Order: sequence, then structure tokens, then C-alpha cells
Amino acid sequence: MVVPLKPSIDPLKAARRAGDPPCDVFLTGTVFLDIIFTGLDSAPVRGTESWARGMGSSPGGVANMATALSRLGLRTSLAAAFGDDHYGEYCWDALEQGEGIDLVTSRTVPGWHSPVTVSMAYEGERTMVSHGHEPPPDADSPDGGAPECPPRARAAVASLTPGTRAPWIAEAARTGTRIFADVGWDDTGRWDLAGLADLEHCEAFLPNAEEAMRYTGTQCPRAAARALTEHVPLAVVTLGADGAYAVDGRTGETAEVPAIAVEALDPTGAGDVFVAGFVTGTLAGWPLADRLAFAGLTAALSVQEFGGSLSAPGWAEVATWWRTVREVDDQDPVALRRYGFLEGLLPEATRPWPLRRAVPTIGFRSA
Repeated sequence: MVVPLKPSIDPLKAARRAGDPPCDVFLTGTVFLDIIFTGLDSAPVRGTESWARGMGSSPGGVANMATALSRLGLRTSLAAAFGDDHYGEYCWDALEQGEGIDLVTSRTVPGWHSPVTVSMAYEGERTMVSHGHEPPPDADSPDGGAPECPPRARAAVASLTPGTRAPWIAEAARTGTRIFADVGWDDTGRWDLAGLADLEHCEAFLPNAEEAMRYTGTQCPRAAARALTEHVPLAVVTLGADGAYAVDGRTGETAEVPAIAVEALDPTGAGDVFVAGFVTGTLAGWPLADRLAFAGLTAALSVQEFGGSLSAPGWAEVATWWRTVREVDDQDPVALRRYGFLEGLLPEATRPWPLRRAVPTIGFRSA
């Protein structure tokens, strides 16, 4: 079964006031059932059968981001379609009961089967095979699952699609919601920033280095970040093993934080966890460099576990990491000071780290 991780701290406690929006972050998108095979020595070979030493299953797709936000203590609302099959019931239960995510704006679609992704993790990478169909339109959700009037929220995370507007983004921004955007690979090959029309409603844009350079026509991710601030107030470019770089176009402030060296088992969902960490720090009012460092830390912790939502860390995992690295004699004191802002914030309770969650889940019933 999914291990429910109740957040041990509220990172927005100091910022909460009477009359605040009912949720901290709103999301919409497709929920997949993820089935993850682990312990493969190599990629499957055509015409042969491969045996995996482990298997896990969990909600995936937009559920990766929703789970990461909820485990960091943010009140998270998700609008998505769920199939009325066993997979859909499992994903709904895992998110609502296991993770405490608000699904009031979500819907169950009769006769529609859940999208499924099978992920095979090996050599620090993964190969995925997915299957699914678009859910039938809903009179209350003409925007593919997002309600016409999304709930009031401090923030929303939007995945931009080239050449397509999502009306809910403009409506959310109009009511004061701060929009954080990411983007996927542009299959059209145009890489035209004008095609990301909803970027005009966004406070922050968080592409990876390759995406940022292609959209801006630059040869350097740092130059790309600076160029992006002509279109969005805050640009954050992830640099993979080199960390992340950010530019605030409103103040001219820049920040760069190196990545944390870890043994990567599976990068699935790491980008979602990075965004969740950055949104958390932003809503908490942290300095730009601290937000960047925290986002990188949570993403680094996530790749040490298999799966997407399975691997999203909570505050207990962050606390365990902080306690562990301070006890290692050969740590760079300058690097440790980069995370000094965690002092006084983290809970006393810790968990074994890395925490293993990838276990078979579908098929068992609660006692």
C-alpha cells in the first residue's frame, strides 16, 4: 500500500492569514497509473524475457507534482479525470487518502480506462511505455480537465503546450494566483516562444537547459535564462548535474546553486520535485538562492528512489539528509553553509534514508 506521509511542518505557517485562499497550489493534468520495474541489469533485449528484482506502482503523471507539493506541507488541489476501473480507484484513493490531496475539482469518468505507464529503471536511467486515451469532454471542464473557474489558490503550476492556450491559466492569474510554468519537448521543432502564449500570465518559467537554449536561440543556458526574463519575470533553468541557475528580471538578481552528488537510481519525476521545492520556497518568502538550493536538494533526494510520486521526499527525509551530511567528516564546510537555512526549520523526527517505497501495490486490499 502507499505509505501516507503527513507533513511534519507547515512551511507557510508564518504567511497564513484569515481570508487566505483555501488551497496553496492548484494543478491540473493527466494522472497515470505508473508500474515501475526495478533491479534490471540492462535494457530488455528483443525476443527475450527479462526478470526484474523489484516492482512498484503508484499514481504518476501530474500526480508526481501533486504528491511532491503535498509532502512538503502545501495544501494541494488537483483537477484531473480518473477512470472508473480498479486503477482509477486506486489512484484516487492513493492521492486523496494517502497524500491528503484535495480532489474536489476532479471527476470519475464512467467507461474510461486509466492511462498506464510501465517504467523500467536501469543504469540510473529509465525507459517508459505508455498507453491511454483522452477522456471525453465534460460540460464543467471544457479545458481538458481544468474547471472554467479554478479554485482560489496562492499558486498554480501549469505545463505549457506550444501553440495552445489553456483558458484556466488566464482566469487563475486574473484572481491573483501566481503561475509557475514548465514545458515539455516541442515535437513541432519550431521552438517559438510566441507559441507559449500563456507565458504572459506566468510569474516564473522553469525549463531545462536544452529547452531554454532552443527557445531563446542561445548557446549558453545562463544567457538563455537572461533572455527569458524579457518574457517572464523570473527564469529558472535546470542544468542537470551542474545544478540550476535563476534570474529575476524585476530586480536583476541572479543565483546559481550546484547539484548535490548522489547515486541516482531513477530520475523519473525529479523535474516535478524540483518545481515543487521551488514553489514551496517562493510561497514561504525565502531568498532566491535558498529556493534554488532547496529545489535542487529535494530533486536529488528523489532520484535515490525508484518511481515518480513514490520517490517525492517529505520534511522527514530532508531532515535525515541534513543530519547525515553534517556527521560526515569530509564534507565541504562552504557547501554545508549553503544549506544552513534549514536549521530551525526541520522536524526532530527523521526516517531511514534513502527511504525505500517501491513495493507491489495493486491487488492487495486493506485488512
